[in-house]
Amino acid sequence: MKKIYFNMATRERRAAVVEHERVVELMVERALQNRIVSNVYRGRVVNVLPGMQAAFVDIGREKNGFLYRDDLLSFHLLDEDENKKKQRSISEFVKQGEEVIVQVTKEGFGTKGPRLSGVVSFPGQFIVYMPEGGYVGVSRRFSSERERERWRKIGDELIEGKEGLIIRTSCEGQAKEEIERELKFLRKCWQELWKKEKSSKAPALIHQDSGLIERMIRDFSYDDIAEIVVDNIDEYQLLKELLEPYPALQETLRLYREKENIFSAYGIEKELERALRRQVWLKNGAYLMIDQTEALTVIDVNTGKFTGKTDLHDTVRKTNSEAAKEIARQLRLRDISGIIVIDFIDMKREGDREHVLTVFEKALKNDRTKTNVLGITGLGLVEMTRKKVRQNLQASLSKSCPTCAGKGVVLSDEAQAFKIERQLWEHRGMDEDALVLELPSSVSTVLFGVKGEHLKRLEEVLGFRILVYPNKKLTEESYAIRYVGELSEATAQLERLKAN
Repeated sequence: MKKIYFNMATRERRAAVVEHERVVELMVERALQNRIVSNVYRGRVVNVLPGMQAAFVDIGREKNGFLYRDDLLSFHLLDEDENKKKQRSISEFVKQGEEVIVQVTKEGFGTKGPRLSGVVSFPGQFIVYMPEGGYVGVSRRFSSERERERWRKIGDELIEGKEGLIIRTSCEGQAKEEIERELKFLRKCWQELWKKEKSSKAPALIHQDSGLIERMIRDFSYDDIAEIVVDNIDEYQLLKELLEPYPALQETLRLYREKENIFSAYGIEKELERALRRQVWLKNGAYLMIDQTEALTVIDVNTGKFTGKTDLHDTVRKTNSEAAKEIARQLRLRDISGIIVIDFIDMKREGDREHVLTVFEKALKNDRTKTNVLGITGLGLVEMTRKKVRQNLQASLSKSCPTCAGKGVVLSDEAQAFKIERQLWEHRGMDEDALVLELPSSVSTVLFGVKGEHLKRLEEVLGFRILVYPNKKLTEESYAIRYVGELSEATAQLERLKAN
């Protein structure tokens, strides 16, 4: 059973999902962030690239959206042999300057613009409605193939014209009338949107996706929620309205009234802080090291303090099994996506490798985001992918360190001292009398010696005075030549630095 906590009292709106008393998902939304996934736009094609089978579309944002040929509605609806269809160029389906209706499927990352699709969809509690989807899909997570086929037939009966549906797992156990009611509501939403679209000029936003509360309630099975707690009276009233058709779920709703921040009161704040750390400790004393880049995440498993009680094989198997469960949780918690490589502790036995992989895949079944485990490589690494939809938690809550520029390391005092010395040598034999140098105190000690014994030798060799200001407040890798010129003015400059 799940518990959902909403922290809505401040401008940063947050939600946490707790399973078995452990936080498994964290969602953060800011007004300034302006989340655009699932928004629908009327856009204008600004460039068609046949070589990439894609087009750039102006949707009124800072960066143009990226639309692949396979995501174009006209390509999607083309009734033609698949092999022949795939040989067609994107230029046959869309032209520069053409206006198109598109939906954002992935946020822009770094230098990349948002990913777009011409197949518009509206998710509900039980179905995903595609006004012009043209097919019925059924979730693979249904309990049986027979049940999947039954719902496929129901979907075929419910759709009209070019409509499409995706039947979600939450339909299992529901009456056909319930799904039909939701379909009528989503169909009406599209009709209202279509009226608005006709009067819009590209580029224009014609549909804003739901807020954090609506999305969280929509995306979870109602039978699976034990408690919902929110700390804002207005959002509490909104939740009451949303849950009005579900009296049993309405009873789980509670308004948090205490002064202490709701995330702090329920221990979620500490979990949020831990989710930004590189090292994650496991209950048995082993630990994970998680290193994220823009396109790849590497997770390393280490035995740490765990030494086991029987033999080496047993220790490795237990550590890897515990790590597999925690890695699955961390992927959800941090919203890590893209390519993921996991370096489990080396297992000699084939049975142990299969066991750990099974444990891992079972733990991933609770993940609402699509994952694909490719298996174990010859080097013993597990390769997998996780669908990227939005920025991960680290990208949302942190920024690159201005000192190390995101490298995670800075030059040692010795390396920086030698770097500065090389720059001083470039001034050798200059006409000016003196130079004023500001640098970190620790680097100054390495460069010129504890008592400045190397400074005089350096001045003799270079042929000018070096006036040094060791600044304790300077960050790592910061230094500057503040003045080059006459000795009297250099002395005055040094005094001004010291006074500040």
